[in-house]
Amino acid sequence: MRHLKRNAKLGRKGAHRNAMLANMVCSLIKHKRVTTTLAKAKAVRPVVEKMVTLGKKGSIHHRRLAVSRLHQEDAVQILFNEIAPQHQDRAGGYTRIIKLMDRRGDAAQMAIIEFVEEGGAAVASTDDSSAKAEAAPAAAEESAKVEETASEEETKAEASEEAPAAEADAESNEEASDAPAEGEDKKES
Repeated sequence: MRHLKRNAKLGRKGAHRNAMLANMVCSLIKHKRVTTTLAKAKAVRPVVEKMVTLGKKGSIHHRRLAVSRLHQEDAVQILFNEIAPQHQDRAGGYTRIIKLMDRRGDAAQMAIIEFVEEGGAAVASTDDSSAKAEAAPAAAEESAKVEETASEEETKAEASEEAPAAEADAESNEEASDAPAEGEDKKES
């Protein structure tokens, strides 16, 4: 029986699982978002949370502990210099898991694990309806901005298409004005 055994085995031996989780944490630190299976995302979350907590403490001892767990000094540097200061006043919950559709090949449940931005992307409310209601105006504003930029780009494209045509018309008009009319040739001779 596996009573009180919390870690997911993920079909791997312990050393392989630890190496995979360390690599996933480093990828998450570098790219701020990782798409993986739901089981792996749930297994990665506690490791990431512990690493951010080490980053918040910030001493050389904690940096060495993070390097010994992650094995990538560049990821630890990003963690301590960029990510930990962003979450300095959070008590926990540095990541979120967003469920996606099933994977096509084996129907595995996919998920995105990403850092919660401190600037307001995270909603403190646990009520989903209020979170969706608050997110709807922001999404509407973003779509309006996208539509505005798209319409501006279309008008610029139309103007740039009309400009060569107008230049060609102007050139033909100049050529016509430069060439003397038939009646004028006879008068000059």
